[in-house]
Amino acid sequence: MKGFEASEFTDNYHDVVKNLKLLYRNKIYEVEKKYRFDEFHGQALRASDIDAKPMVLLLGQYSVGKTSFIEYLLKRKFPGIRIGPEPTTDRFVAVMYGEEDQIIPGNALSVDTERPFGGLNKYGSSFLTKFEASICNAPILKNITIVDTPGVLSGEKQRLDRSYDFTAITDWFATRSDLILLLFDAHKLDISDEFKAAIDVLRGNDDKVRVVLNKADAINTQQLMRVYGALMWSLGKVFKTPEVVRVYIGSFWDRPYVNDENSKLFTAEAQDLLEDLLALPSNSAVRKVNELVKRTRLVRCHAHIISHLREKMPFLWGKESKQEELIHNLASEFGEIERTYKIPAGDFPNLEKMKQALRGKDFSSFEKPDEHMFAQISDVLHKDLPKLLRVMQPATVKKYNPFEVADWAVTPDALLAYNEIFDSLNPVNGSVSGNIARDTLLNTGIAIDSLRKIWELSDFEKNGTLDREEFALALYLSEMVKKGKKVPDSLPASFVPPSKRKGVKK
Repeated sequence: MKGFEASEFTDNYHDVVKNLKLLYRNKIYEVEKKYRFDEFHGQALRASDIDAKPMVLLLGQYSVGKTSFIEYLLKRKFPGIRIGPEPTTDRFVAVMYGEEDQIIPGNALSVDTERPFGGLNKYGSSFLTKFEASICNAPILKNITIVDTPGVLSGEKQRLDRSYDFTAITDWFATRSDLILLLFDAHKLDISDEFKAAIDVLRGNDDKVRVVLNKADAINTQQLMRVYGALMWSLGKVFKTPEVVRVYIGSFWDRPYVNDENSKLFTAEAQDLLEDLLALPSNSAVRKVNELVKRTRLVRCHAHIISHLREKMPFLWGKESKQEELIHNLASEFGEIERTYKIPAGDFPNLEKMKQALRGKDFSSFEKPDEHMFAQISDVLHKDLPKLLRVMQPATVKKYNPFEVADWAVTPDALLAYNEIFDSLNPVNGSVSGNIARDTLLNTGIAIDSLRKIWELSDFEKNGTLDREEFALALYLSEMVKKGKKVPDSLPASFVPPSKRKGVKK
């Protein structure tokens, strides 16, 4: 691939990051601290966490070519590189930009306030001795960081115990990554138990996941079709969703193809992957805002959970038995909180993990409900973050603005409400399937004929799913019909979602 220079950050990127840090420190962190968010969901954000460049996480079984893939992207070897047919990368390696080549050990990285790895301290030296940063001056690293991971074990090797929790570390990096690449070898598509566990923890980050089918030049076209079909079948069993993840096919190393029968396909796929990677810096501001929105939703929900449990505790006797009862019936308590405070079900933390985190805690020591704090975190979601997104340059918003898009018939307030419903449906790869969206639309009470027409107008891609903007449009049209208006035969220009306007005449 030629011209492999990373795109620049948008002009107002640094202003957005500065405002995000102020917003988090002045409003969100105060609520986190009061309701002990760090004891349940990880430590507070540092400035370096928000400043961090976009991160690309590579996952795959050993010998699928992860390290060679990085070398291919960098167009050079990086410090500490290890390549071989057996597991050679035995550690997590953050490949980062620097003028001078060097390796920084994990323990030093975890205490460096200028780098975004402070949260890894909680995993202790058993992990930090297996973590390092490889610093080199490859141009692409000026704007992204690439994380190489140990080859996932398979077969007999799965019986070997690691000295740290591999899936927990994977979850930590996945949450903070902007793109997650799952690499497969065209010659061995088996998904081991450890790899399956690693993929399972990616749930909630589905929109970031892409698949790379590597080393495909050694097989002919007919074999490649069979391999691709087998891969999609295997992935369908693991992801358990009808949506298809994007797969890049090729041989990502600087060697002549063994079989150049599919060379045009490989070149096109490599270019698509390159564009995906180079889009990360320009989309980074939106991603950072989006991640802070997700965290703020969780903070709001967590504050209500903790204060709700505190209110349920007796004043004097029977505290221990009451705590056990509340933990046992936590699903019911979640339901009560959802109904009382109108919090979307998708904002609640994992039930079993929350039960585990609550054990050993004294519920009587939790803070009581603080309406001022609740209003403060609500303002962040409904006023501060939308205001921040409004001032972002249009060039920054590559996919969508979660709160407002100029000149769209769907108002910012309505879009915010629609987004909450959309997020509560647990979208996969940025979309909800027809079966899931159908129930929500039926609940509007609109006649089936009208709903059928609304779906035709809203499903721009004609793929049986609705993305965020399409879903918002469908709800907007439904509400319009409920007010006595008719579904238009074709959409006025102002009704067309901004991301769908290319080629639409105004």
